[in-house]
Amino acid sequence: MITEDQLEQLCLDWFQSIGYDYICGYDIAPGEPAAERTDYRQILLHDRLLAQLEVINPQIPILTLEQVARQLTRPEYPVLIKNNKAFHRLLLEGVKVEYKDSAGKEKTDYVKLIDFFNDANNQFLVVNQYTITGSKGNRRPDVMVFVNGLPLAVLELKNPADNNADIWSAFQQLQTYKEELPELFMFNEALVISDGLDARVGSLTANKERFFPWRTVSSEDDKPHFEYFLETLVKGFFEPALFLDYIRHFVLFEEDDGQTIKKIAGYHQFHAVRATVKATVIAAQQSGNKVAEPRANYASKGE
Repeated sequence: MITEDQLEQLCLDWFQSIGYDYICGYDIAPGEPAAERTDYRQILLHDRLLAQLEVINPQIPILTLEQVARQLTRPEYPVLIKNNKAFHRLLLEGVKVEYKDSAGKEKTDYVKLIDFFNDANNQFLVVNQYTITGSKGNRRPDVMVFVNGLPLAVLELKNPADNNADIWSAFQQLQTYKEELPELFMFNEALVISDGLDARVGSLTANKERFFPWRTVSSEDDKPHFEYFLETLVKGFFEPALFLDYIRHFVLFEEDDGQTIKKIAGYHQFHAVRATVKATVIAAQQSGNKVAEPRANYASKGE
């Protein structure tokens, strides 16, 4: 049976196998020669974010992009889920900006945080040992997933050999982190809990019953028999193109008795809709019609 440290290393290897860059949080910590953070309260990887914003939005002046990067660090609301909903909207729609072009003419535009149409314009990064100072001191989530310097997912791992530290202790750890590090989770698109053998994904507001396994990789028929379900989840959920598609089309916010609930689709729903859309597009192309890609909003069936 492997240890928690070995599971973490395997997890990082799986991410790298699907195209993610990797860096240890210690190497970019404040005070280090290659530091990318000014202090431990800094959540975003500012320089990486700014660099990708330039790639994705070449028409926008750098000073305006810097303003957007700073804006993202300032929560709009005192409630975490409201900030998360607001950030998700910015991911999908972009950040509205006004600036003067080279001729001095006033322009209104939207700064895109992610390029959903060209994966190569985005940077996918996985990081471990990323220390963050929260309300009760330093905390260090096991593994974090960054897209363009934005921390979009957190994975909490437990020792497979420890019967007292299963996935539900990982779940509880994430609940504690949400209370102590709301600045981190305002950017969150997925939470993962795993002891290696079992692995589940859930939304920011999901309870235990709404954390579900991810059994597939590239399609509904692609259900590999990996030794650890965490490998299937990493390769099937976080593969760059699939992850961006998931963020763009398979996340939904609903109001329930005055509470904002974030819902995300299960793997079977995800692949069923993708297959249907693909079949529709192919049929339309064969008939000579142009069909715009529909936005999937069935995610209310998942969590």
